[in-house]
Amino acid sequence: MTQIEQFTEPAGPGTRVAGVGTVRERMRAFHRRWPPGDGVGVFHEAYLTTVRGSSGHGGGVPRAAAGTLEVRLAERYLAALDAAEAGGRPPECWRPLFPYRRHPGVRPVQFALAGLHAHVAHDLALAVADVCCTRDCEPAALEGEFDRVGDLLASLEERIHDDLMPGPDLLRIADPLTHLVSSWSLERAREAAWSAAGVLRRLRGFSSQAEEFRRQTDAGAGLVVRFLLTPCR
Repeated sequence: MTQIEQFTEPAGPGTRVAGVGTVRERMRAFHRRWPPGDGVGVFHEAYLTTVRGSSGHGGGVPRAAAGTLEVRLAERYLAALDAAEAGGRPPECWRPLFPYRRHPGVRPVQFALAGLHAHVAHDLALAVADVCCTRDCEPAALEGEFDRVGDLLASLEERIHDDLMPGPDLLRIADPLTHLVSSWSLERAREAAWSAAGVLRRLRGFSSQAEEFRRQTDAGAGLVVRFLLTPCR
C-alpha cells in the first residue's frame, strides 16, 4: 500500500475505529504542540473550539459514537496531521498548509479557510465512503449524519469569519483577501463532497478506477487550497 493509499482506501466492514475519547485527546495533543500563529494551528484551534462549543448541543466529536460520520471525518484529518508531523506525505490537499504555515504573507483567515476546504472537499467525501463501506449502506442512509456534520462545518466557517476576518476598517474592497474569501463557498464544497462520495460508493469493486477518482478529487482540492493560500501582503 502506498503512502497515498493509506489515507484514501475506505475502511471495510468490521474495521476497528478509534473511540471518541481517543479522537478528542489526539486533537487536544496537537493543539498543545504548536506555537501561537502557526498556520495549521490556526485552523486546528478554530476546529477544536467549534467542536467543543457544539458538544453540548448534540453535535461534534465529543458526543458522537465511534464509527459515526463525525468521528470518521475527524480521523481523516488526524491521519493527515500524523503523516505530516512524521515527515510523510499527507493527502495532496493538505500538503500546502505545512510549508506555508509560517509564511508572513498568508493571513490567519486564509489558513483557516484552506484547512476547511481540504477537510470538506477531500476528507468529508472519503469519510462518507468509509462509513458506507463499514455499514454496507448507500450514502442516502447517511443524510441525517451528513446534515449534522454540515451544521458543524457551517459553525466552523462562521467562527472563522467572525474571529479571523479583518474588520472593514482594515480591509479595503480592492484587497486581494476580499476576492479570495468571497470566491470560496462551503455549500458548493459540501455538495461536491456528497457527489464524490456517491461516485466512490458506485465504484466499489473497481479498485483502480476508485483510486484514480480519489487521486483526482485530492488533486482538485489541492488546487483550491493553493489558491486560498496565495500571499496577500
